[in-house]
Amino acid sequence: MVKRLISSKKSKNDYEKYKWFITSSNKIVIGGKSAEQNEEVVNSYKTDLKFSKYVVMHTKAPGSPFSIIMSDKYNKRDLEETAIFTGCFSRAWREKKKSVIIDVFLVEQIVKNKNMKTGTFGVIGKIDRKPVKLKLYLTKQNGKLRAIPFNAKNSIPIIPGKMSKDKFAEQLSIKLDIPMEEILNALPTGGFQTC
Repeated sequence: MVKRLISSKKSKNDYEKYKWFITSSNKIVIGGKSAEQNEEVVNSYKTDLKFSKYVVMHTKAPGSPFSIIMSDKYNKRDLEETAIFTGCFSRAWREKKKSVIIDVFLVEQIVKNKNMKTGTFGVIGKIDRKPVKLKLYLTKQNGKLRAIPFNAKNSIPIIPGKMSKDKFAEQLSIKLDIPMEEILNALPTGGFQTC
């Protein structure tokens, strides 16, 4: 399970199999890369009461990761960064939108009934909504290229655009001398442009 893997010193980087970044206040945020991973991420936190106050985010419309801040101690900036991350790795990027609405709730509010498809959940109770602009910054975190939701030193700002993911990754691979696979793993699905 995700929570056990992440809390284990031996397996501290197992979160890297998901979409991930580290907030500006050093909190790990993970999100599923697929419906199956969304199911895995949410279920691994729902089964343990000590994670009930963890914040979860998802776009208002279907088609995004369920993103979780891996701590019950977070600040306003962590929330903002996680919301941007969730929006940028959603269908909205592929559709070249400039902004998207993010739903914000707690692990304890998530429900699942037997008729729901894999990676689909319901939420009971109050949901906060945050509008966010779609913009990321390419930089290194833990020695790997990441597309993060805040400006870091020497980062490259990107927004949704017309250049294909493969072509964009190929150009960056040459410019930054980073393997193309690492770049592809860092980017959302869709087109790109620098800004």
